[in-house]
Amino acid sequence: MECTACGSKYQSRNMNQPGFLPEDKYALQVKLSKLDEAQKLQNTVDGFEWSPEQEVDWLVAQETSKDAEKEDDRSLLNLPFAPSGDVDLSTLKTQLDIDPSTLPKRDVICQRCHNLQFSGTVAEELRPGWTQEPQLSQEAFLNMLQPIRNKPEGAVVIALIDLFDFSGSVLSQLDEIAGTNPVIIAANKADLLPSELTQLRGENWVRRELEYLGIQSLANVGGAVRLISCKTGFGVTSMIAKARELAEKMGGVDVYVVGAANAGKSTLMNRILEKSANYDKNTKKPKVKKDMPKKRAGNANQRRGKITTSPLPGTTLKFIKADIGNGISLYDTPGLLVKGTLTQLLTLEELKIVVPKKQVEPVTFRVAAGKCVLVGGLAKIELVDDCKPFLFTFFVANEIKLHPTSSAKADEVLQKHVGTIVTPPLSQERYDEFFSDMESHTVTIDGAGWKEAAADITLRGLGWVAVTGSGMAKVKITVPKGIGVSVRPPLMPYDVWEVAARYTGGRAVRKQGKTRSGKYRKGVGRR
Repeated sequence: MECTACGSKYQSRNMNQPGFLPEDKYALQVKLSKLDEAQKLQNTVDGFEWSPEQEVDWLVAQETSKDAEKEDDRSLLNLPFAPSGDVDLSTLKTQLDIDPSTLPKRDVICQRCHNLQFSGTVAEELRPGWTQEPQLSQEAFLNMLQPIRNKPEGAVVIALIDLFDFSGSVLSQLDEIAGTNPVIIAANKADLLPSELTQLRGENWVRRELEYLGIQSLANVGGAVRLISCKTGFGVTSMIAKARELAEKMGGVDVYVVGAANAGKSTLMNRILEKSANYDKNTKKPKVKKDMPKKRAGNANQRRGKITTSPLPGTTLKFIKADIGNGISLYDTPGLLVKGTLTQLLTLEELKIVVPKKQVEPVTFRVAAGKCVLVGGLAKIELVDDCKPFLFTFFVANEIKLHPTSSAKADEVLQKHVGTIVTPPLSQERYDEFFSDMESHTVTIDGAGWKEAAADITLRGLGWVAVTGSGMAKVKITVPKGIGVSVRPPLMPYDVWEVAARYTGGRAVRKQGKTRSGKYRKGVGRR
């Protein structure tokens, strides 16, 4: 008995452990599991798919008297049989006191998933990275993934990465998990980046960065890179088709979706399940629009994804299975936490601000020596020493408040305005408790001129800053202690002037005008 939304086994003993159900709901699931087991047994009999163990169970059950003592509430020895030899499901429902009219219309999910789906909250005891619960440890999650590389028949691995938070979503253990199996790199959240980033350029950039990070499994036979969006569905169909093609060539092996926590694996699974629900198996074509459920505000809960999704890292706790056709199964797996990622420090309310939900509007600041930009209260980017002014273009979630100021006044601004004009964090207390212990990193960047960005400074779990200018820039980056900072080749080197808005003091604006290709760009505003 497992929660269909996160994969945890149901239990009613401890509400601070995964899979908890109240006693009455747990008792109902026990009864339904026995009914489901009886139905599977009957289907096996009808299909003449006998194994020696099933045949022994069947013969013993036929010879066992009706008043035999129960040894297991879900044992096959206590099933009622009709004179024809079939399992008597109607009698079994009566024995179990199951009234079909009173059964819940939706799948029952554990209390943790219910709270995440309907109120967006979770206890700290049930959050990976915040709890000492052994079931939620990174060691337990990694041990679940280890058998994938050793499957005798092989497997296809879809490694999901977050294109917006690349350094914070690439698993250093990917080669260890995949072994020699084919790996498809699915670069998710392509919809969040400006449309100027073409698919080919994005895929080539991902390949180059993975090679720089030492990820070798992409070179396995069948390896590929795909830009996708689990939210909008962009690229998902072709990626799944590629995975199915590889799985069929290998004899119908399983497909596993692996990746960092919060990379979008559960959203991908919900997208696949939604497509399956809208597929007519009789005509082998998508259902016509009149046969599909209408989307109204009142039935939003009925359209909610079967698998729990949340800005919270580590939502899925066990393997969750889905069918992608031709007898091939796709498994969602628990996400692993990448060391040094800022999202692990944030509350659920702060994550809703930091994790972008729509296309990012980059903002450019002209920063002179002695000046800085506060990325909420989470990071400070400043130009130090005797440097010429440079352009800093921030690719972060639109809800994060950016605040330019002088380096000398930065600490005073943070003390006065954290939680108001400088967010996140959402309160001065949160800042003092978790973010006041900062550390600084200083990098030197050789400018490539004013027509292209020279480098990206990545803030793991937050986004990145493109640096544009002429001469040498000495940049000081201040972040909470332990958070990863790195410099990489720019993802969008030639598009800073095309996509960025200009900060005017009160808000960031981008005027309407023609782009280099002659098309008119839309004006945007960002507070």
